[in-house]
Amino acid sequence: MAKYNLKINGKVRPVEVDPATPVLWVLRDHLNLVGTKYGCGIAQCGACTVHLNGNAVRSCQLPVSAVGSQAITTIEGLSEKGDHPVQKAWLEHDVAQCGYCQAGQIMSAVSLLKSMAAANRSDPSDEDIQAFMSGNICRCGTYTRVRAAIKDAAQQ
Repeated sequence: MAKYNLKINGKVRPVEVDPATPVLWVLRDHLNLVGTKYGCGIAQCGACTVHLNGNAVRSCQLPVSAVGSQAITTIEGLSEKGDHPVQKAWLEHDVAQCGYCQAGQIMSAVSLLKSMAAANRSDPSDEDIQAFMSGNICRCGTYTRVRAAIKDAAQQ
């Protein structure tokens, strides 16, 4: 076991876990931040997506020992009131069906829009969205609504 002081959602959170423990399980089992979901366990579905220093990463395969002093943002830390432009667009477009993949989808979409803004773009094409979001699987198939929500959020 090792002790870590993780920067999560703007707060330092102490944990004592095995260094190989995936961040997903630190969040869910040790810190009760259960918005980040377990999907496949092999970083292929995107349900476990969080931000590490603002970049979308799959937390199911990221060992806690690799985090260091980098900041982690989970779906719970995206906005206090659920009013981030992407979250609002998700509701406006009724994206979620079962909802299981949505935290990961939203975190990836936010990362996409952040990367677009860094490139002085606010107009993601269908191809941009497809390429960036292709690692996020939605079993309900709401991809058309995901794309529409991302385009609307980009204009906010």
